[in-house]
Amino acid sequence: MKPEENKFADVPLRVKTWIYIIIVFALGISHPLAMKIFVSWISFQCFFEFLRLFKINSSHIVPSLFIGVVQFFLFYFFSIENYFLYSSVLAVAVLLYFIFFKATVKQLYGIMIALLVCLFAFPHLLFIREMASGLNSIIFIVVVTELNDVFQYLMGKFFGKHKITPKISPNKTLEGFIGGVFLTVILSNILGFFLLKTDIFFNTILGIILGISGFFGDVFMSYLKRKANIKDTGTLLPGHGGLLDRMDSLIFNAPIFFWVLSVVVKS
Repeated sequence: MKPEENKFADVPLRVKTWIYIIIVFALGISHPLAMKIFVSWISFQCFFEFLRLFKINSSHIVPSLFIGVVQFFLFYFFSIENYFLYSSVLAVAVLLYFIFFKATVKQLYGIMIALLVCLFAFPHLLFIREMASGLNSIIFIVVVTELNDVFQYLMGKFFGKHKITPKISPNKTLEGFIGGVFLTVILSNILGFFLLKTDIFFNTILGIILGISGFFGDVFMSYLKRKANIKDTGTLLPGHGGLLDRMDSLIFNAPIFFWVLSVVVKS
């Protein structure tokens, strides 16, 4: 019985942290301006964690704060199209900053990944919030993505036997993956019916896509952590690790959902 009990030892702490996450998320999406601040803070915190992950020797706080503040002003003053243009300029400026401080080629590759995630992937959360059905849509994508993580975690704990990525993330199992995606499809249909007003076919396909791409976002971050030989990207969220550890599944899911929804709305 002891191993079985240990398997779930971290669940109470995870649940307690989830309460705080839900409160912060609710405040962050409550108003378009709050959402701009929220996403800028996410970029600041995640870039900070990326610098730790890639063992960058220069100051972590200065470039991270620079990215968060400048990104907020880009959100505030520019449209989506212009945001991508000027954020590309911001990305080049940040790269030059690290070249000046003599970052290695390997570290520069890592910084480019961090910039892609913080300046191009996560901002899609704001773009989703600013769509016509923005509030419902942002609730849908975040709840489906995060619960997909929970579903895969719990299904793996209960039924997991066959490891799916043993060298990258040893705790992930085929049973957890399949069970998680199955439950995500059900959740996508429930939330899609009430929040997106979309049909069962669309909701099912969307649930499958988000379940699979969310898994790969998680595996992607696990790969980076494995290469860096660290367990968590930070300690911000007790029981979960850093913010990146909690948001890794949104790296792919946020852009995919935004563009899929954009096509559906236009059609």
